[in-house]
Amino acid sequence: MRSKSLASIAVTAGLALAVSACGANTSSGGGSTNTNSGNSGGAKVGVILPETASSARWEGFDKPLLKAALEKEGLSPDIQNAQGDVQKFSTLADGMINAGVKVLIIATPNSEVGASVAKKAQAQGIQVIDYDRLNTGGSSSYYVSFDNVKVGELQGQGFADAMKEKPQGANVIEIEGAPTDNNATLFAQGQRNILKPLYDSGKLKLVQSQPIDNWDNQKGGQVFEQILTSNGGKVDGVVAANDGLAGAVITVLKKVGLNGKVPVTGQDATPDGLQAVLRGDQYMTVFKPIKDEAEAAAKLAAALAKGDTAGADALATGKTKDDKGNRDVKSVLLTAQLITKDKVKSVVDAGFVKAADICVADTKAVCDQLGIK
Repeated sequence: MRSKSLASIAVTAGLALAVSACGANTSSGGGSTNTNSGNSGGAKVGVILPETASSARWEGFDKPLLKAALEKEGLSPDIQNAQGDVQKFSTLADGMINAGVKVLIIATPNSEVGASVAKKAQAQGIQVIDYDRLNTGGSSSYYVSFDNVKVGELQGQGFADAMKEKPQGANVIEIEGAPTDNNATLFAQGQRNILKPLYDSGKLKLVQSQPIDNWDNQKGGQVFEQILTSNGGKVDGVVAANDGLAGAVITVLKKVGLNGKVPVTGQDATPDGLQAVLRGDQYMTVFKPIKDEAEAAAKLAAALAKGDTAGADALATGKTKDDKGNRDVKSVLLTAQLITKDKVKSVVDAGFVKAADICVADTKAVCDQLGIK
């Protein structure tokens, strides 16, 4: 497991109303199609997001929030999505480098392509910020994300709370994120910090822990069903690394008549995930205020675009250990929140989702009870 030493950073109060999801852009030739540039005329900043298949956050939240935050800093953003294709990621990066961006913000499908892109950009004097996912073994100067070990600990604690009334030796299946994503490693580390003592004591029995390539929800559901079948259909709780994987697990649990009876964790506070929490199919999710993450990245990019490394260092007061690269990466590390049914209202009140997005036909009564409107 990778470890990191952290310096705490206060999360700013208040979140903007989330913008509805929009489609990914495409590139042609060797460059990127700048359909997202602001009118500020400021320094160019390239942003490459990883995909859309596993989570709605990248297009629905990160993209519009990054655009707004970067333009607020007087920068001109070009925001693209690689759609999970590492070759497309590299092509987009080449286009942005050739277009003369001052800063490149990257959330990569895997560390290898991220490290390669950072090396090419830095050779041209372009500062690189790892966004949300640290590219282990890479050379990016800065990293902006949440305290991802803590995110895993929130999942572990929520799960432990949900399993308190289960009998000794309750069967647990873990469906984890992509092994090529350092965040998935950190989430699992945090979960294990909480759950290992319960496994060691025999209170809980770990049937199997399985990472899922590319955070593929369909594959996650298939793998979970295979593990469940091989365990004689026995499961008392499921640790799912995000809401997408949780949804795939819940689909299988519905098929075998266990939904609502088996606690399932999640992450990202997506509308689907929050609906599942309200229905009781999913026990908890993790709310990561993406507006704070986007604003932190924008402030860092603004300082770097001006060549103000001292100002950037003053913002990135945390450190994240990159064991593969044998280095500490200057970091902005934000705080996430555990969300159970009784706390869903706080996500709506923060403006992250609209009540209309989660208070649908089969959840409206619960929303009314909880004062969500």
